[in-house]
Amino acid sequence: MTPMLTRDELALALGQAGEGNRAAFKTVYEATSAKLFGVCLRILSDRQLAEDVLQDTYLTVWRKASSFDATRASPITWLVTIARNRSIDRLRSGAPMKRSAPVEDAHDLADAAPLASEVVETHDDVNRLNLCLDTLEDKVRGVIRTAFMDGITYDALATRENVPLGTMKSWIRRGLLKLRSCLES
Repeated sequence: MTPMLTRDELALALGQAGEGNRAAFKTVYEATSAKLFGVCLRILSDRQLAEDVLQDTYLTVWRKASSFDATRASPITWLVTIARNRSIDRLRSGAPMKRSAPVEDAHDLADAAPLASEVVETHDDVNRLNLCLDTLEDKVRGVIRTAFMDGITYDALATRENVPLGTMKSWIRRGLLKLRSCLES
């Protein structure tokens, strides 16, 4: 279990660690490592990298604990500053942030984008359909677009256009036959 240390106890342990006391250093580590790891992880966003920087942080603490001055900063502020600076140094060094998969695994990664040939085909089909729709009468073109692109029922279209349902069905049927003929040519 992580010991809960007061500010004074942590300052005392840091001072003793600065004199080479390994037990005091262990106390400092156990009391602060979770917090300092959180600082590193927040800055680096990579668990493995944060663990590496945390180790560097404690190496620095071990070497510089004798320079800690409790009259200038609280022990936790001093420690967080070291962790923060080490993390920022790692970011600036250009070290890879994420471990990447080996290139051999690339064949298993699917690209969700459509193939270029499919995009061209779809674009050509849409252009052709629009050209064929333009050959229809305005009201027939309008009801076909509304029925098939907006999902409006024939009955609702007949009501909207103020025509009998049979008439609406005939308009759409004749229009679709013209479209098919145009698209097949």
